[in-house]
Amino acid sequence: MKRPHSRHLAVPLGESVAVTPTPERRNHGIVERLEWPIADESGRPARPYRAVDTLAVMERRGSITAGMRQAGEYFRARFATAQLDPLRAPDWSRLRVGNASGFRVSDEPGLRIEAARDVDWRAILAVGGIGSPAGSCLWHVVGWERSLKEWALEQGWSGRRVSQEAASGILIAALGALEAHFGMA
Repeated sequence: MKRPHSRHLAVPLGESVAVTPTPERRNHGIVERLEWPIADESGRPARPYRAVDTLAVMERRGSITAGMRQAGEYFRARFATAQLDPLRAPDWSRLRVGNASGFRVSDEPGLRIEAARDVDWRAILAVGGIGSPAGSCLWHVVGWERSLKEWALEQGWSGRRVSQEAASGILIAALGALEAHFGMA
């Protein structure tokens, strides 16, 4: 009888193995199971783990309202669509334009990307601009999904460090302004 390789689990067909997040992953923030099952890659029901983001934690604590969280998630979704994240792969969905030397990728982003950039830029302006504490916090914490602690210690505002309590207050104020800007109040 052939012995299974030590790196692979020998699991009989039809059974599943409970996989939990590693201690290293848990050190990077709250991880929890989804409340309801979703389909896995094979279409079977599964309840995977997911990271709990800053907005969800703040809403659970009662620091922000559901409308503020919704405004933040709307901003984050447009931010992703606008492709403003500093770490990204080439976008294969961009138009290819033919010319005499073959094909090249168009230099102009698509209309959907431009529209998302416009929505987010107007939102940043509504909270005081990118140089304001609220604008900087939205960009880094909600858009780039950095932790509030990281923003407070590394970025801060105009290069000055900000206490975590002040950073939390800045984010709450920014989300309130964002909620009013998007008309979600």
